[in-house]
Amino acid sequence: MILAHKIALDPNNAQATYFARACGVARFAYNWALAEWKRQFDAAKLDAALPKPSQMSLRRQLNAIKREQFPWMLEVTKCAPQMAIIQLGEAFQNFFKKRARYPSFRKRGVHDRFTLTNDQFSVEGSRIRIPSLGWVRMREPLRLDGKITAATVSRVADQWFVSIAVDTQDTSHLRQAENQGAVGVDLGVKALATLSTGEVVHGPKALSMLLARLRRASRSLSRKVKGSANRRKARQCLARLHARIANVRSDGLHKLTTDLTRRFHTVALEDLNVHGMVQNRHLARAVSDMGFAELRRQVEYKAAMRGGEIIFADRFYPSSKTCSACGHVLDVLPLSVRAWDCPACGAHHDRDVNAAVNLKNLAASSAVSACGEDGSGARRKVRVKPASAKQEVSFDHVCA
Repeated sequence: MILAHKIALDPNNAQATYFARACGVARFAYNWALAEWKRQFDAAKLDAALPKPSQMSLRRQLNAIKREQFPWMLEVTKCAPQMAIIQLGEAFQNFFKKRARYPSFRKRGVHDRFTLTNDQFSVEGSRIRIPSLGWVRMREPLRLDGKITAATVSRVADQWFVSIAVDTQDTSHLRQAENQGAVGVDLGVKALATLSTGEVVHGPKALSMLLARLRRASRSLSRKVKGSANRRKARQCLARLHARIANVRSDGLHKLTTDLTRRFHTVALEDLNVHGMVQNRHLARAVSDMGFAELRRQVEYKAAMRGGEIIFADRFYPSSKTCSACGHVLDVLPLSVRAWDCPACGAHHDRDVNAAVNLKNLAASSAVSACGEDGSGARRKVRVKPASAKQEVSFDHVCA
């Protein structure tokens, strides 16, 4: 498995200035390569004799001209521009395979970052050695054991972080799994998650909690003169507030997903159309505040590390309208109805708990065989499932 540990850095003023310059070099190289890629690709379409662009050819082209045309690039590590162009090549691969949109130009102050290869830095205790800079203090030591593959230095608001990727098979940082079987999880905006066991997780609702402060900070920034020092301070204040909201939301999601994958071997979720949900102007803010897509991503990779399985119900599966006792399906169930009685068997249902129980039943009907192969039932194929012919938990097949 390749895991990443993101650690806060404690640089001095000179080191922070170096980081900002390296981010600027990486951004310039990425934008330069993107413009060259488009120009060379258009030229190749008109003349078949011309070669099509690639990240390797663009890297060689930049190396040939940067000493004369861009000498300020030499003030920072060579990895900053080279890795930025490699990342552009990966972005085009995702675009050609229809996994992502056409790459766009990077903007200053938006996701500032640069990447180092494993031979260009070293980690020792609570510090990391950066090329052409020296040792930089980290707030905590690296918790993962294994082969270090890369490191990415990034800025969030006014704080610098380093994300160190480690290829490891050590899972000692994971708590002992309880394996309580299967669980259905119904996601919502009133409560983040309702489990088939009856547990309700309300979620932090970070944006709602700090919305008043966010509005005041935004109004304060809009009143400042562009280019002034006060506007810079107000922008930093607003950025710190946005970072706090993101951190509070991420903390709540990590606690929930860790608890789910530690307690249950099989987790059943709905395949929500989040893009369509945010088109509703009455629910868009609440849906975005919950972070459904991030919850799904975390559940998938954490279940993979523990050898668990994730089952996604079909997007049109009537989990809320189906009676979990007799299977009767209602014709209509408005969103405002939070509880209902089954007209067939008379059972009383809480809307969310009933949906979670139906998801659990779906997971049971779609259970895999003892050897780990797909069973029958209405379910989607997922990336995370037990390895074939292995009944014990194994991490040899897991990739992150």
